[in-house]
This record gives sequence, C-alpha cells and structure tokens, in this order.
Amino acid sequence: MSPAESDLRSPEWFRSVVFYEVPIRAFYDSNGDGIGDLPGVLAKLDYLSDLGVGAIWLLPFYRSPWNDDGYDISNHYEVDPRFGTIDDLDRLVEGAHARGLRVIGDLVTNHVSIEHPWFQAARKDRASPYRPWFLWSDTGTEFSRARRIFPDFEKSNWTFDPEAGQYYFHRFFATQPDLNHDHPAVEEEMLKFARFWLDHGLDGFRCDAAPYLFKREGTTCQSLPEVHTFFQKVRAMLDAEYPGSILISEANQSVAETVAYFDAGHEFQEVLHFPVMPNFYLALAENNPRRILDVLRTTLSGAPASCGWAYFLRNHDELSLEQVSEDERALFFRYFPLPPEARVHLGVRRRLAPLVAGDDSSVLLLTALVLGLPGCPYLYYGDEIGMGDRLDLPDRDAVRTPMQWENGPTAGFSSADPSRLTRPLVTDPKFAPAARNVAEQETATRSLLWRMRTLLRVRAAHSTVFGSATFEGIDLGSTPVLGFWRRGQEYQILCLYNFSVQPVSGAFPLPERVWASPVELLRGGHSSTVTDHTFQYRLGPRAFSWTLFLCRQPRTAA
Repeated sequence: MSPAESDLRSPEWFRSVVFYEVPIRAFYDSNGDGIGDLPGVLAKLDYLSDLGVGAIWLLPFYRSPWNDDGYDISNHYEVDPRFGTIDDLDRLVEGAHARGLRVIGDLVTNHVSIEHPWFQAARKDRASPYRPWFLWSDTGTEFSRARRIFPDFEKSNWTFDPEAGQYYFHRFFATQPDLNHDHPAVEEEMLKFARFWLDHGLDGFRCDAAPYLFKREGTTCQSLPEVHTFFQKVRAMLDAEYPGSILISEANQSVAETVAYFDAGHEFQEVLHFPVMPNFYLALAENNPRRILDVLRTTLSGAPASCGWAYFLRNHDELSLEQVSEDERALFFRYFPLPPEARVHLGVRRRLAPLVAGDDSSVLLLTALVLGLPGCPYLYYGDEIGMGDRLDLPDRDAVRTPMQWENGPTAGFSSADPSRLTRPLVTDPKFAPAARNVAEQETATRSLLWRMRTLLRVRAAHSTVFGSATFEGIDLGSTPVLGFWRRGQEYQILCLYNFSVQPVSGAFPLPERVWASPVELLRGGHSSTVTDHTFQYRLGPRAFSWTLFLCRQPRTAA
C-alpha cells in the first residue's frame, strides 16, 4: 500500500487531499438533454484523478424544484431525475473509490423547499404532525435580530402564507421555509437523512448553513449552543456507525464563532475558513500579505491536531465580504473595479480568473497559497483552466455556467442544441470556450491547466508535510513576500509568495535545524542560493516557490 493509499484509509485522510467542487448540473451532460448528470461526472473521473485531486464534493443531487440550485430539497431520499438515479450515484461513488477519490455531499438541514410534502402538509392543516416541523407566527415580528441572508431579494425573514393563515420563517429565500430544530422529530429525520446517503457510500458531508438551525428571541439566531449540540450528535453518529466519514462546516461567521465549530475535535473535522478568504484578495490589492499571517496566527491554534481548516478562493456562492470591515470592502472594490451588477449579498458574483483580469500568474499564486497552508484546500470546477462568468445571469448563476471541455458551440459539455443547455456558455472572448478549454490546455505545457496539475501533483507527493506538518511564519519585514515553513519530521518545505507585480529579491538566515542544500520543488519565476546558511531569493512578479530542506538529526552526546 502506498503512503497516499494509507492516508486515504486513515481517519484523517482528509488532511492529505485536495477537494474539488463539482456542480453536477454544470459539469458534463451524458445523455444530451442539456443538463449535467451523475453519469457525466462518472465519465470525467479520470480527468479529476489526473488533475491530482483526492476528493470530490458533489453539490446537491436530491429531488428539488431548483429555485436555489438544489439547496431547496423536495425529497431527501431521491436523486433528482434530471441527474439520474440512485444506481447512477452508486456507480459514481464506486468509480471514484476505485480511483482513490473520496466523495462528499451536502447535508442541508436548515430548510426545505416550499414544495416539500412536509411543508405542504403543514400549511394545509394546523393539526398535521408536520405543522410543528416549521416556525409559524401570527405577526411575523419574532426573531427581529436575525439578519436576512439575501437582503437583495427578501425584505423579511417571515412570509405570510394565505393557505396556512400564518407567517412562516425562512432565513434564506421565501421558497425555503426553515425547519424547527427544537422539534425532536426533525432532529431524528436529519440523522436518518445523513445515514441514508452514507449507506450509499458517501464519505461525509459539507453541512450547509450550519449556524442558523436554532432560533432564540433576543439573539441573532446564529451559532447558538444548540447548533453545536446538534452537530456533535451528528458527528458522534458518524464516528460510531461510519468511521472515517467527515463533517465540514459552512459557517460564514466571525473568527471566534468559526473556531468554535471544531469543539476541540468533537464536532467538525473541517471548518471552511471564511475569515481568511477575503484577505487573500486584499493582500493582492495592497501588495502586502501580512494581513494573511495576522489572520492565520489568530486561527491556526484553534484547529485541534485531528482537524483542519478548509481553504478556498471561490465556490458556487458569491465571494463573501461579510467578514471584513467597510474600509476593507472599499479597498477591495477600488482594486477590483466591478460593474454594479457584479455585487450581490455583501459579496461579489465573479469567478477567480475574471476577478484578477485573466492573469494566470495571480490565479496560480493564490492557488499555490491555499495548497501550501496547513489544512484542506478546495478548488472550484473550471478554475484550473481560468473559466469566466456571465453577469447577465441572475444571482449566483453567473459563476455556475457549463464546464468548458473543448471549443465548440456547447464547449463539449453536451451534445444538445446550445439553446437547451442548463445555462448559457461564457461569451467574454477572454474566457469563452475558444480561449479557455480543457482539450487545448491539456496539450500546452505552459497552460494554466498544465501548471495547476504540476502544483497538485507536487502537493500530493508531499501531502504529509502540506497536510499535517506544523506552520511557522517568517518575518520578512516590509517586503511584499509571504513566507512560511511547513515543518515535517524528516524534511521541511519553505514556501514563498510574491504579492507584488514587480520582481522582488531578499535574504534571511536559515534555521540551524535545516541542511543548507535545498531542493526546488517547482521551476520557473524564481531563483535562490544558500550562502553562509543564508537563503537568498529572487521572485518574479506574482511568483512563488516551494523549497525542500532536509532536517538535521539531533546531535547525540559524545
């Protein structure tokens, strides 16, 4: 068994792999109906394996009217027929596992679709056993401190339902009534929901909207103690019945609230690092990465040894700017000039490549950074080829366009007529299929995809150090270079990142515990020498380096 295979079988397998987010609907259409599906993902598993990822995150595949991209579930125990069948899911999971890929899904426990039979029964009959599964009010004034998640679209968290004769509570869209987690039957149903899909081979869940499950008058109704109690029960069930399965928290909260979701290793194994994410971009804006180290220093100690932060640059939602100040938001918008229609929900609905004006060096710099940090990196589909977006699509659909496999009228995504595609293709000439597609980048050794694969493969080869080794920041003064050590037992890796658009040179003393004979793990954009145990480097614009040093063995007594 190889070290990588051994890591995948260990309870902490997630610390050694890179996750790749797959929106099934937009990934690959296998049957020509214009909609991506589960057999389509199965057909592209070799591509994902060759890319170098170790786990795939499937966005919701449950039956849904798709008012919120599948997060409005109308049946928790069925695959949406547009995606295929449960048998198709089983084949996908089996195929992924055969390639050494883990598969996680979304555990959506905060709300359901307004079309769900539970809500339909509840609204029609006050005596229905499902009535207390939801939150009702005669006035719609309760929980007034709970913020609206989608203020651009919803004026209140309460909507009056004429059929029910009362208001119902919803933290997200009005088509997504919240479940009442104070009702014991709801908790049992959510555990049943999780067990059902774990029995079909899923390796864990990203838990959607984790902070909002419980509501208490006079509070902000987020990250309440009851939330942690619930997820601790879910985690205990996983540990007892499905060892090796993981939970990932989606909690876009303050640093203190976000750290709490680890609960000393008893709740979530991974917590998405929302506090640090916008600082990656602000560091570009300022040509100054010190803010990244500042956030990491306040958060890394909060992750227990058996857990890990989950780092991401983009995902299927907006790039959230909730966890930065108004001044920092203003800085972001000065550096990244955006049309008004690009802003939504205190965030930005642009993909990574358009956000950095199509500059592959910036894409690679930021990707190499999340790959180098201690924890679990996440990639969003298409970012490996620099895909673009469509701001003429509503809400966050702008960043959910079909994957660009090749040039052509449907980008190799589907054999359907282009008018039947689930969403239209990107048309911006800089990012359209003619400019950005897998087929052409696979054969070009300097393409973004080629260099992404190199990064991922180098990280995979050193996954023990990148995934679990200690992190130690380096004080490089006022330079625009971020530097840190990832220290393993046998060797350590020096990571340097130039956030400036100008080349940078510098030097600093090496620790006594390293041999002064470095091995460059990456080529291009940088150079270095070691003289008198001093490391001298030169980094090109937005360039980075990973340099391996063997550790000196401790001196023994004579």
